[in-house]
Amino acid sequence: MAAKLTEPNWCPDREGSPAQQRYRPCMTQLPFSVDALVVRTDFSSDAAWDALRAALSTPNEDDFLANVELVDDRRFADVLPEDAIGLLSAEYEHPLLILADKQALASEELPLLVIGLRAERGQRFRVVAEWLWSVENNLAISNMDFKEFASAVEDDGVLRGF
Repeated sequence: MAAKLTEPNWCPDREGSPAQQRYRPCMTQLPFSVDALVVRTDFSSDAAWDALRAALSTPNEDDFLANVELVDDRRFADVLPEDAIGLLSAEYEHPLLILADKQALASEELPLLVIGLRAERGQRFRVVAEWLWSVENNLAISNMDFKEFASAVEDDGVLRGF
């Protein structure tokens, strides 16, 4: 599923007189979901976003999928990980938040940024889209912990499986 919001509110981009102000879309709270949110923060390539959507909706050879809710909303363009955490609703209980940022969408591997929200709140690592199912499924049921995945990343900081 994809949450798509429309008609952003406009907020001043800097201090100054009304004649000097530029405006940008205001960031609002991320939508609530029981699934992990995958938030699109880079809008430079619709083709890359479509490739990510296809990758996340394709089961692996054992028929596993990540349980995710896609957020495709320009109000979250270029949002930083620490800011994204602050945009979560108090009811959001999933142990991770995932960003589809510029680095993720610029690579064919689609290395998504995974942000821990429990004891490791704010810690991060990247995982290729085809392995997100393993991270999301195992963290959601507390079968493994964040540190196990973070310690398995390769030298470039990306997890490509075990």
